[in-house]
Amino acid sequence: MKRRIFMASAMAASFVLNAVPASAEKLSLNAISSYLNGLSKAKGQFTQVNPDGSLSKGTFYIKRPGKMRFEYDAPNPSLVVAGSGVVAIYDKKSNTGPQEFPLSKTPLSIILAKQVNLGASGMVSKHSSDGVSTKVTAHDPKRPEIGNIQMVFTDSPTELRQWVVTDQSGKQTTVILGKLDKNVNLPLSLFNVHDITEKLKRKR
Repeated sequence: MKRRIFMASAMAASFVLNAVPASAEKLSLNAISSYLNGLSKAKGQFTQVNPDGSLSKGTFYIKRPGKMRFEYDAPNPSLVVAGSGVVAIYDKKSNTGPQEFPLSKTPLSIILAKQVNLGASGMVSKHSSDGVSTKVTAHDPKRPEIGNIQMVFTDSPTELRQWVVTDQSGKQTTVILGKLDKNVNLPLSLFNVHDITEKLKRKR
């Protein structure tokens, strides 16, 4: 398992290193907040490093505010949808309904907020640059117990490349993003948790 984690970490570092020149400037919190507030919709491929070191791949969709969707490639039967104020985790091979959690109680709510303000008091605990990318670790100052999210950005142009979610138990999930397609039409049905649940029930 340690070898899988090391390989996944090396892959993430390689992706960022190859994405930008080594002279990238440290992005300000205001610049990052403006970027996220301007990211209204996007689609792209992702690679996920799970807490046990295993890898998953698939396609993700984001429609701010409040909506995100992760479709996992086979044989992974998972589907994760954020919408209607909740995060729903589906097992498409299971006869049970999804696990649901309030979006406000997950670190993803920071990215999906209607108005992102990383300069807010107590929100950012780390803000650094390694000359290649800017890393920001943030949490909800009103709910520090729900965990945090570390976001990795590159410059010229500013782009979100990766995030690491640390949940309340300390487990970490890393999501490495491919190129973002921002000129996409994303129907609201992609994020309608109730309708998705009903459709999956009918297929069983």
